[in-house]
Amino acid sequence: MDFDLTEEQRLLADAARRFVRHDSPVARARRMREDARGWEPDVWRKMGELGWLGLSLPERAGGAGGSMVDVMVLLEALGAGLVPEPYIASAVLAAQAIRHAGDADQQSRWLAPMIEGRTSLALAWMEPARRYALRPEGTVARREGNGYRLDGRKIWVDNGHAADALVVSALAPDGPTLFVVPRSAQGLAVTRRRTIEEQPSAEVRLDAVRVGAEDRLGPEGSALPALERALDCAAAAAVAEGLGVAGAAFALTLAHLQTREQFGVKIGTFQVLQHRAVDMFVELEMLRSMAILAAVECENEHDDTRRGAVSAAKAQLSAGGRLVVQQAIQLHGGIGITDEHDVGLFFKRMTALAVLYGDETHHLERLAAQPSFLEGVDRPAPG
Repeated sequence: MDFDLTEEQRLLADAARRFVRHDSPVARARRMREDARGWEPDVWRKMGELGWLGLSLPERAGGAGGSMVDVMVLLEALGAGLVPEPYIASAVLAAQAIRHAGDADQQSRWLAPMIEGRTSLALAWMEPARRYALRPEGTVARREGNGYRLDGRKIWVDNGHAADALVVSALAPDGPTLFVVPRSAQGLAVTRRRTIEEQPSAEVRLDAVRVGAEDRLGPEGSALPALERALDCAAAAAVAEGLGVAGAAFALTLAHLQTREQFGVKIGTFQVLQHRAVDMFVELEMLRSMAILAAVECENEHDDTRRGAVSAAKAQLSAGGRLVVQQAIQLHGGIGITDEHDVGLFFKRMTALAVLYGDETHHLERLAAQPSFLEGVDRPAPG
């Protein structure tokens, strides 16, 4: 398999790095922690003008018709700058759900303005005490006239506090179904919550929210395949962003080792610290390989192949990515645990990415459940 980037992808990476340097350095992410929205509409519109919000979305909806590898290239650069705009939540997770579940008219209606940066989206799928279960149980859709009544509660809805429309999973009479609910819908209540990285998320309550049949994505009972594919794309995107986060934390650490002095010498000359830096580099390169594989396979029509690649990458992010940022904190010493130093911001973002769209335990269990996991391994005879 050829892992070399195309010329267009290299240009995209260069443009994204310039954007981070000039428009969204880490200092901006630190400042946006105090903002109620957590991100800026003007920056979101600029990302739309650059064509970034529709990289992997179909041309018929206004997208670029590219791949998730293009998204990975972009997100690695955005992760290095801790860019706070809801790229994964809106342009990947919610957008992919609409892409895979909705028809052409629905894709044009909901995706086109988001791709232009005029609106943002969110996917409300997690429910209390359900961990990462895809099937909705507590959110119910009842038929009423020519439409539906939605009742229920969703938690940890990324960008739910700011989204112009929410894609909501609900249990309809014929099974799990996705609906698009405008933010202005009567009976929709959004409560802002704060995450570990001090960014806003949301709890969403639906109390007799009425939507039309045209707001239902696909036939009743058809939500789970589209929802799983959207979450796999989002998980792969989280690994790509985590690669950027880990790379930036590693670069900060190397710079610290090369400048900090103890006993009259640079601490980077101490062999034990060199060994730790090597361990960080190895985990970073493993994460890069897994991020590429997940980006390539997350759009694979073969479910087992897609699930295996995405879950393996997400598990590596949770373990290897966490090791990189933990070592970054340790090697910075006392200053590393202060809020004033940027290394702590990378640690918090990595911690959040590790649990988004499935934590290490969830993805290891999912990986182990794949038919190919024990292929070629001698199994004990029954009895």
